[in-house]
Amino acid sequence: MKRFSFVIVAGGSGSRMGGERKQFRLLGGRPMWRWSAEMAASMAEEGIGEIVLVLPRGEVTPPPWRQSARIPLRLAGGGASRAESVLSGLNAASFDYVMVHDAARPFISISLMRRLMEETSEGVGAVPVLPASDAIKRIDGERVEAVDRDGLYMTQTPQSFYRPTLMAALRERGPAAKDEAEAWLASGLELHCVEGERLNFKVTWPDDLHIAERIAEGRRAPTVRTGLGYDVHRLVPERPLILGGVLIEDSPLGLLGHSDADLLAHAVADAILGAAGLPDVGTLFPASSEEYRDADSMELLKTAVDLVVEAGWTIAWVDAVVQAQVPRLSPHLVEMRKRLSAILNPDLPNCVSLKAKSAEGTGDPGLGGSMTCWASATLYGDGTR
Repeated sequence: MKRFSFVIVAGGSGSRMGGERKQFRLLGGRPMWRWSAEMAASMAEEGIGEIVLVLPRGEVTPPPWRQSARIPLRLAGGGASRAESVLSGLNAASFDYVMVHDAARPFISISLMRRLMEETSEGVGAVPVLPASDAIKRIDGERVEAVDRDGLYMTQTPQSFYRPTLMAALRERGPAAKDEAEAWLASGLELHCVEGERLNFKVTWPDDLHIAERIAEGRRAPTVRTGLGYDVHRLVPERPLILGGVLIEDSPLGLLGHSDADLLAHAVADAILGAAGLPDVGTLFPASSEEYRDADSMELLKTAVDLVVEAGWTIAWVDAVVQAQVPRLSPHLVEMRKRLSAILNPDLPNCVSLKAKSAEGTGDPGLGGSMTCWASATLYGDGTR
């Protein structure tokens, strides 16, 4: 089987769109580049071995990526031209074959990728094309000239090649090449064309973004799930009190448990796992196992999130209520929300609602003997991965 690196070129300025770079704008709750990255990652068993993301020059912060268990994400810095950015991505790639894709084309399909991969060999590249469907004019100042559209085709991405040969072609052609296929052809190499797809359009202008948003909303809407989580732990002396990954340093009591007893992280984990139809925290991380003694519950939550995402779900919202008589938790809620949101969905920095309620002196929580937590989670997706 041929093994491919999937290079996503996200190094452009997006100046025609204005404002934030289009390739990093949220589309249906995910950055635009992630749509094609996740489609490529779903083909791990069909020959896609890694994702290479080419970032704009000077931007080295790695973006969130939760497909690591299935396929790695590598980063490369962009250049002054497309050819330089692509070469940077090719240098960072590991496999002999490569597919080069525009980050601003979010709606590629598996069938298109399969056709391109089949046509690619050491001496043959493959690109998707569509016939020009509109009447074409060449405008030079005030001069307007009709152009015969017969035989004219528009080239899309991904474009698929043997990596060493493509690198040589790009170095020879330099920044003059408008795309990889142009450099490939200029080197006298054979190029096969496969039928492209109208939905595989490039988001270039503001109107394109509006269309893409409508498509993305329609794709994510079909299945919405909710889940419920609950946890309770006793309060005891000489234990740290940790909630949502935040150490409450002024608390004389802490929660008793096999792990660090962060009942907020536990309840949230059970909520998202329940919505995804996965086993609960006690089953995944049993208290009978020494492996989880004094474990960091936020790390356990990260594992639960990875399982949920790998199952095909996106975490849209979490709502949680901690019930405690002591200590006073309200000064710490903002930091708890921040830490939970960063784990649950880094693309949605405010996806958690969190409240602290007094037990009003009733029951064991009201006597300061324990804490309880309820959490609900809303997920969307298809659960088919």
